Amino acid sequence: MLYPKNIEQKLGFSQIRDLVSEHCLSSLGKSFVDKIQFSQDYELITRLVNQTDEFLKILKDSLPFPTQNYINGHPYLDKIKPEGAFLNPEEFRDIKVSLQTISACLSFFEKQQHQFPELFLLTQGVTLEAYLVKEIDRVIDDHGLVRSSASPELADIRKQLQQNQSRVRKELDKILHDAKKEGYIEEDFSITIRNGRMVVPVRAEYKRNIKGFIQDESSTGQTVFVEPAQVLEINNTIRELEYAERREVIKILTKLSQEFRSQIPALKKAYVFLGIVDFIRAKAKVCNLLQAVKPEIGKNPELKWKEARHPLLFLSLQKLNKNVVPLNIEISAEQRIVLISGPNAGGKSVALKTVGLIQYMFQCGFLIPVQEGSSIGIFNDLFIDIGDEQSIENDLSTYSSHLRNMKHFLQFSDQKTLFLIDEFGTGTEPNYGGAIAEAVLEELNTKKTRGVITTHYANLKTFADQNHGIVNAAMLFDMQILESLYKLEIGQPGSSFAIEIARKIGLLPNVIDNAISKVGADKVEYDRLISELEKEKSKSRRRTEELKDQQKAVKKRLQILEEQNEFLETHKKKLMNEAKHQAKDLIQEAKQKIEETIRDIREKKAEKDFTKSARKALENYSDTLIPESVKQENLVIELEEGAISIGDAVRVIGQDTLGEVIEIKGKEAEIMIGLLKSKIKLNRLQKISKRFYKKQIGEVAISKTSSINLNEKYAEFSPNLDVRGMRVEEVIPLADSLIDNAVLFSVSELRIVHGKGNGILRTVLREHLQKYPHIKKMTDEHADRGGAGVTIISL
Repeated sequence: MLYPKNIEQKLGFSQIRDLVSEHCLSSLGKSFVDKIQFSQDYELITRLVNQTDEFLKILKDSLPFPTQNYINGHPYLDKIKPEGAFLNPEEFRDIKVSLQTISACLSFFEKQQHQFPELFLLTQGVTLEAYLVKEIDRVIDDHGLVRSSASPELADIRKQLQQNQSRVRKELDKILHDAKKEGYIEEDFSITIRNGRMVVPVRAEYKRNIKGFIQDESSTGQTVFVEPAQVLEINNTIRELEYAERREVIKILTKLSQEFRSQIPALKKAYVFLGIVDFIRAKAKVCNLLQAVKPEIGKNPELKWKEARHPLLFLSLQKLNKNVVPLNIEISAEQRIVLISGPNAGGKSVALKTVGLIQYMFQCGFLIPVQEGSSIGIFNDLFIDIGDEQSIENDLSTYSSHLRNMKHFLQFSDQKTLFLIDEFGTGTEPNYGGAIAEAVLEELNTKKTRGVITTHYANLKTFADQNHGIVNAAMLFDMQILESLYKLEIGQPGSSFAIEIARKIGLLPNVIDNAISKVGADKVEYDRLISELEKEKSKSRRRTEELKDQQKAVKKRLQILEEQNEFLETHKKKLMNEAKHQAKDLIQEAKQKIEETIRDIREKKAEKDFTKSARKALENYSDTLIPESVKQENLVIELEEGAISIGDAVRVIGQDTLGEVIEIKGKEAEIMIGLLKSKIKLNRLQKISKRFYKKQIGEVAISKTSSINLNEKYAEFSPNLDVRGMRVEEVIPLADSLIDNAVLFSVSELRIVHGKGNGILRTVLREHLQKYPHIKKMTDEHADRGGAGVTIISL
């Protein structure tokens, strides 16, 4: 049940209807807009929502779905119902193109039935006889004219007609030429048609000089249009042939209409299908504008929305490049009634209408403007009390109309009712209004109905705080700048901030103080506590936002480090594998060299000089296998005598580890090794010279500072390179560096801007980059973003 009767106007759904109607392509689709109804049927609602969701996917994926010739064929089919009735060629042309659209829709859903199962179900029972379109195409051309080949008789008539028209034209051309010579006819005059007959225009004073019949004259009377006697018979023949042509065309069209008459029921069903498709498409277009999604659908009368947006306010603010503040709200068996309080113009009524309009849209089969993951259920009733319903005719005041609404709510509501009450209890003396509102709220809560209420009454906030099933909610208010934030927060009541707003506006201080004294200390203290709580919550929200930003930054940094680590691990494995292969080759080569040496010694029967020479050659070969870093001379450590004390430089015996003593405890010393501290027994340490220690530590520091800082390189790296105006020899090193860094940082796509010009730089650059095995493909940028002047590289 819906209440009141004008609920759609009050919620704004009538504007949603208008939007859908505007996006329909035909009167077929618009006829279904008027049939939109609020439904309580779970299966029906789910099917309608799924249909809209599937069509939204078609729109978002830009699939080739037909969008032209959504023509309403019902009037044409009704026209040919009587025996002997027929359509004109233009009407048959409309039938043809619309049937082609229907056929294309059927074919699309047939091919995509697994992807769009709900839309495919619409095609069931819709059949089109292919010969109908072929018959129209055989008779009617693309310009909506009957083809000469439609019948042998028509072809013969038109042939004769063309021949006679050619004879008349030749005869008239001759008469026109002679008359111009005599001056009877102006030079710029030519053959024309009057009353369906070919004539020549003659100056009025010379009309007797040309024998024939005057068919017409100009508006000034200075020119008459004469049908010369020489062509009278031929024109009569032409007129007879035209009548014959018309009779034959009617005969052909009547026969064609007769073929369609037997198919009228099936064709009407096909046009209903086309109208439904047009309507669903329009719904999906509107939902796309609203950035609406399909929520999780349940059967229980509950809802849990994340970032819900008022549809009409969203579209209105979007035109102004502004964003609507989203609404998070939950109504469930435990949290049945949400009582919203807060300052005037703070967004209470908008929040209320957002709930009503979105729920109404959903139960009419629409997707809804909420965030993914939101859930929604189904209510049997939707009752609203919004706005002023006073009536002079019915002698109702504003408050009386509210009471009448409350009576209806209490009489007909149950656990599956969703009610919305704006400014609960207002319109009469506050004490009585608040008391009656509290009594109504208690009764509604007892009946376990669901709903949203907006109010300023403190007694209702207290009642909500003390009773299970009702929860306070507040429209947030910035106490620093004294402005509404339009955000709804569940769990606490809101203040009207009347005193604060009065101060901001500049009301006289003595008036404000007087008002405070009249309100009473308890009320002022209550509002003060709410205000302080609001301040603390504002601070908490700001801190939470800052922490979220920091967490995002840390997460991003961590991701970069993980990617770098993964890259290094991958290359480490690669280098290890290469080293293993090289070592294997070296060992094989060394074995071969040793075997050759042994064989040579045996062949020479171990002659002393030759053996010595062979051994020397083998040693030289061995030296070639040792890396340069290993060939360096052993490090000469400068030791010092004496006991080890704090501040001395030391070396760990048997190792190359150097450090500085920072503390000695008994037989143990704590030494600083680089940035690390370590405890080592004194008998394991050797004292070394400070000069030697500083020299070694300096070399390590230089080595560290000269190493590549991957983090800095990653931060400075850009996947875009602009080489316009450069020479080829300048571009090649830059391109190489770009590819190397991209491989290092696992970047998947690069963009080089080289300009179009004569294409030489583009060609040379691409030929050079072909040598890189990391490059998967190179393509031109999109035409709107540079086209052939930009090369996109995929790695």
